[in-house]
Amino acid sequence: MGGMVSFRRRLMAGLESRGIQVSTSLNNRPYDAVLVIGGTRQLPGLWWARRKGIRIVQRLNGMNWIHRKRRTGWKHTLRAEYGNLLLNTIRTRFADCVVYQSKFAQGWWERVYGKTGVSTKVVYNAVDLYHYSPEGEEERPSDRQRVLLVEGSLGGGYEQGLETVDRMAEILRSDHGRRVEVMVVGQVPVDLKADWQERTSIPMVFSGKQPAGQIPQIDRSAHVLYAADINAACPNSTIEALACGLPVVAFDTGALPELVTGGAGRIVPYGGDPWKLDPPDVVALARAAAEVLENQTRFRAGARQRAEDAFGLERMVTGYLESLLG
Repeated sequence: MGGMVSFRRRLMAGLESRGIQVSTSLNNRPYDAVLVIGGTRQLPGLWWARRKGIRIVQRLNGMNWIHRKRRTGWKHTLRAEYGNLLLNTIRTRFADCVVYQSKFAQGWWERVYGKTGVSTKVVYNAVDLYHYSPEGEEERPSDRQRVLLVEGSLGGGYEQGLETVDRMAEILRSDHGRRVEVMVVGQVPVDLKADWQERTSIPMVFSGKQPAGQIPQIDRSAHVLYAADINAACPNSTIEALACGLPVVAFDTGALPELVTGGAGRIVPYGGDPWKLDPPDVVALARAAAEVLENQTRFRAGARQRAEDAFGLERMVTGYLESLLG
């Protein structure tokens, strides 16, 4: 939800800066085009717009799938399956154009549900490169190196990210002689946090959910980001980190090989089937992290350069505007 809210805020500001009026209600007529961010239950409103010949553009992330591999509870499973059905209903019956957040996301939807026959476009998420910048307040530790993990939530089947980052930190300490700590930003259930604080020998700081305005300072305080989400469509945390000059290490799943290129960090083979949540190759991940930690100046510059090349806000706004105007 946080990623969707930040995207909407950034896009609205970008469109309004170009003199385009924006409304968040289908009932606030007239309008020239509709952008559906993911899904909506307001299908009657979309049906009305389609009857009137108003262009409908849908922005699509990935789809819900973890519940099919891990027990997440029947309520979560029902919500996840309903969400997938709603998204694909809009995609196939209402949208005149589908904007995917990555090539990976487009391939995923078309592999599972087939092509739609309407126009498509890939537009990556983006950030304000002035606000998300290497320049600014920072408190990066000098006596240790900080591995950052940023996720909206690390419960409900996404605990593997904690397991992996903890094991990576242990290998960095034992095999590469690195003094490291892990900072976890995001919503973590109280019982899960208590369990990890008891079982790990790695210093692990749980910072909780942070307001968007604090993220640049947090990114600047770390030495490397571990992008934990498996098969992510276009994680904002990765793009925000790169813009702040924070290099990224991750497995080659989802859109991460599209996002983290060149000298922006290191992507390593998962080492199994990520769709089955096989145990990943953490040794390879730690080796990549050690390289990044050893060459901070080079990788930090590469991270920022990648963001400037591909993830500026103006580029994203232009992509959506072209789709909305047809």
